[in-house]
Amino acid sequence: MPDCSSIQKSLAWCQGRPQYAGIRRRLYFIDKKNIVQWPKLPRDSNGRPQGATYDGIFILATDKEWLYIDILPEKSQLTSEPQGEYPAQTQLNKLVAVHPGIEEEATEFAALMNQADCVFLVEDMQGLLRVIGHEHYPVKVTVAQDAGQWGGSAPSTTITVEAADDVPAPVYGGIFIVDGHEITMTPAASTPSSFTQL
Repeated sequence: MPDCSSIQKSLAWCQGRPQYAGIRRRLYFIDKKNIVQWPKLPRDSNGRPQGATYDGIFILATDKEWLYIDILPEKSQLTSEPQGEYPAQTQLNKLVAVHPGIEEEATEFAALMNQADCVFLVEDMQGLLRVIGHEHYPVKVTVAQDAGQWGGSAPSTTITVEAADDVPAPVYGGIFIVDGHEITMTPAASTPSSFTQL
């Protein structure tokens, strides 16, 4: 007989504790087919997530590394909302990231990301690295470009990511490699700048 007892917990907040809004200026991504092994969320015997922080690390194929995109944090946003019907409800995690400019590299990037199934990592202002993407659900990536307006808005490339997940943008506390540099995240980070941007 399965144990159907509640796994819910209290949620406290200390008066006066600051909440830093937004995300940082660099996000990371990799094509899902380059991931050999995924970290796992802790679960009970019924498959219910018992935490929002991954156990383990992403193991990549030989010679593969995470890539990065520099963005404008003030124009970018990470959100999560419920989707589906009970008892099959999941979270739809959404990332809107605005890269300044529409140069040739940005235009090529837009073409290469069409129909891509990637996983994204983004650091929030609490110092936690969030995962947008799931091992079993497809990730939808769309890229739009705007040449801007003379005397008005600036040219930009906007990357929109939509990914179903069991929890709102789970936390990754492992290591990952970018441009040959190893970056280590601390899952319980509570202050901004938990690692130095490359």
